[in-house]
Amino acid sequence: MQAEIVKPWFTGLQSRIVDRLEAFDGVAFRADGWERPGGGGGLTRVIEDGNFFERGGVNFSHVTGDAMPASATAHRPELAGRRFEAMGVSLVLHPHNPWCPTVHMNVRCFIAMAEGKAPVWWFGGGMDLTPYYGFEDDVRHFHATCKAAVLPWGGEAEHRRLKDWCDRYFFLKHRNEPRGVGGLFFDDLGADGQTDFDTAFGLTRSVGEAFLDAYLPIIERRKDIAYGERERDFQAYRRGRYVEFNLVFDRGTLFGLQSGGRTESILMSMPPIVKWRYDWHPEPGSPESQLYDIFLKPRDWA
Repeated sequence: MQAEIVKPWFTGLQSRIVDRLEAFDGVAFRADGWERPGGGGGLTRVIEDGNFFERGGVNFSHVTGDAMPASATAHRPELAGRRFEAMGVSLVLHPHNPWCPTVHMNVRCFIAMAEGKAPVWWFGGGMDLTPYYGFEDDVRHFHATCKAAVLPWGGEAEHRRLKDWCDRYFFLKHRNEPRGVGGLFFDDLGADGQTDFDTAFGLTRSVGEAFLDAYLPIIERRKDIAYGERERDFQAYRRGRYVEFNLVFDRGTLFGLQSGGRTESILMSMPPIVKWRYDWHPEPGSPESQLYDIFLKPRDWA
């Protein structure tokens, strides 16, 4: 029952977002449908070397399986061995211009099933912003839009909970460093029986529909700022942190790989040009150091 209600919204969200991004960039996203051998499939929408986006993807997936992967049962061991159904939309956008931030958004639904037992469902998702050069107006706008999406579904307290959760989640423990400036994150919403389906799905829809309003005004403001090799070099260095997080900590990436998902679609989130340096630190007082000194410090931006 839940899947029949949720799936049309996910596919519609993917279409609406891609339509707006194509209009912004001027280059069409490639459409790549795929089937998963173990059950299910999806539609990957990808842009590479666009006018604005260096690489980006807006993916829909709907997969089924006979046993929940380890990444999905780490916090719910009682569901190990159950059949599962998982669907959602996940996007990552990497602009060419280093003055424009990378962004991520994901909304998803899981259903765990076992013979003779009621299905267990839950929702998860969120969005977060990863600037290379920070602008306070941009970060405040992003967080204010996130907050407005949550307020009807739990008020100030719920926004604070999801904002703080995002700050904790998108954190590189081995670097003792945030990935970006945060946003929203939630998972397992409804799994404990404390949140009803309409509320959980309503919050998830609100977050997904808020994405374009959160991100497009930022890149509209910054897309024409001139940049050179210095800015591109720093962007490539900071993109390394994005790769590290996605491959080491990201639950969605781990779930996709462990469940036998399509690797090309899962790893479309990776930036196309990345650099690592040994023990590099920005020059004090430089524009690059402002990212560390001002923006990579969690605060109440909204």
